[in-house]
Amino acid sequence: MATAVMWFRRDLRLSDNPALLDAVTAGDGNVLALFVLDPRLWDKAGTPRRDHLVASLRSLSDAIGGRLVVRHGDPADVVPAVAAEVEAVSVHISKDYGPYGQRRDAAVEEALECPLVTTGSPYAIAPGRVLTQQDRPYSVFTPYFRTWLEHGWRGPVDAPSKVEWVKAKSEKLPASDAVAGEDAARKQWERYLEDVSEYGEVRDRPDLDATSRMSVPLKYGEIHPRTMLSDLAHKRSKGAEGYRRELAWREFCADLLARNPEAAWKPLRPEFAKMEYDEPGDAFEAWCAGKTGYPIVDAGMRELAATGFMHNRVRMIVASFLVKDLHVHWKYGARWFMQQLEDGDLASNSLNWQWVAGCGADASPYFRVFNPATQEKKFDPAGEYVRRWVPEFGTPEYPEPIVDHAEARLEALRRYDAIR
Repeated sequence: MATAVMWFRRDLRLSDNPALLDAVTAGDGNVLALFVLDPRLWDKAGTPRRDHLVASLRSLSDAIGGRLVVRHGDPADVVPAVAAEVEAVSVHISKDYGPYGQRRDAAVEEALECPLVTTGSPYAIAPGRVLTQQDRPYSVFTPYFRTWLEHGWRGPVDAPSKVEWVKAKSEKLPASDAVAGEDAARKQWERYLEDVSEYGEVRDRPDLDATSRMSVPLKYGEIHPRTMLSDLAHKRSKGAEGYRRELAWREFCADLLARNPEAAWKPLRPEFAKMEYDEPGDAFEAWCAGKTGYPIVDAGMRELAATGFMHNRVRMIVASFLVKDLHVHWKYGARWFMQQLEDGDLASNSLNWQWVAGCGADASPYFRVFNPATQEKKFDPAGEYVRRWVPEFGTPEYPEPIVDHAEARLEALRRYDAIR
């Protein structure tokens, strides 16, 4: 009897999962579902990310009759061992384009005695496929987006109808009270679709509960962007068009990182290697703790610490403040975000930080320095977001600003002029 191993990673779902369909075919319907808790990833994840992952794995296991096999350890050791236990004909994955993921998968493939079969990816269009007419990659988003739309993508596929999930020894998962998984992601997306037409009007308002919160399900592959794009195709509104553009931006970031693995922590624009930065010290600690004396910055950092989430507009504000008001290298902020964010995705995180810092391939101009007071007035006009997270604002307990924004802006521009 043939058996195939489906090694789940960032595809914790049964529907629209081409790798799983291939595993079912290869194993004549007999599939061992495997997830490896890799210390290299688990140890770097903060509590929100761990809790969500565990809840998602429990949901996936429930969906297949409790037969998800979970093992701890180095995938290069674990995956071949599990494959050998069931005499697997093949191991199936969706491709990982991250720097570590590519190294890990190469090590697993070398150690396996059966084929490692790669089908699909976490993206509607995999990195490396959106190219110019000269077959070159894009470094600017707008032309990338036009070609991305022209390229198109396949429609979603159904979950396999008949699978015999193979039993094997599994280790216990830690406890988690989070609600996660494929069904939860789908319900969340369906609810948001009812309001997607308003996306353009409310997307920048942290005081409103108006974002889709789909970055987390996308991070874990509880839903595939193909599914979302298929649903959006039936929506004729500027909001739907804007949301589609944001999905493309996610894929643009993945494309950039796949071609430039060093972009995780190094600037894509080489001249920024000479930029003068301050070492993270007391000011950085105040930023992390949400005690800078700038209400919307502090609100964002406290929301992050309390929930593992931060509104996207506020992410830009706090990132600009760290880099251009406190003059701290963006990599320190990116690392802090990756530790804290439930949706921590290396490509999106690092390339968005580079956008704010002005050092990415398609970056905000360095002279665009977010004024926290102006941003707060525009996007939190009634102060509801600030009051929610900084209740002591306006009292003697709230700290004075740790820097003068106007002076800090001029200093940031001086440092930029020095590398031009």
